[in-house]
Amino acid sequence: MLEMAEFWVAIAFVVFVLILLYYRVPKLVTKALDDRAEAIRKELDEARRLREEAQSLLTDYQRKHRNVGQETDAIVDQARREAEALAQETRVSLKESLERRTGYLEGEVLKTDLAGDDECADVRAAVERWYDASQVPRGAPEALLPARPAIAAPLDADLGPSVRLLSVDAPPRVKPGDKI
Repeated sequence: MLEMAEFWVAIAFVVFVLILLYYRVPKLVTKALDDRAEAIRKELDEARRLREEAQSLLTDYQRKHRNVGQETDAIVDQARREAEALAQETRVSLKESLERRTGYLEGEVLKTDLAGDDECADVRAAVERWYDASQVPRGAPEALLPARPAIAAPLDADLGPSVRLLSVDAPPRVKPGDKI
């Protein structure tokens, strides 16, 4: 039996196991495996927590994205309403201003008609002062009072998309519908 190799292998194995037990290797291996399992468990918990947090953020940003679209639509609608109101107010204001100026010019035409040709230059100068050169058609100051025109005949000159000057006859140089 002492000469058999299997016997000595068995004895070496038993001695090896006793050495392992003496140095508490199984306990160390078990502790290392438990520590590794605990680390993996913590990593899984952290990953689960991060996933839930990411899902919450995604939901929050999707909600904000929907709200931004609605807010943008509301802002655009509000701006459109304000622009329409301002345009309407501007149209009314411009119309009133033109009516005032037209009334004044009609009065000046009547005065000039009664006083003579010398005051035509004053009326032309007043028209030139009220409108800058880009607003007055070429020849318009001269065309207003060339030969004592009738007051109610239309000049029909456009001052914009919704305003027309309709106060006096004009010579052939200014045609109805001309843009100023």
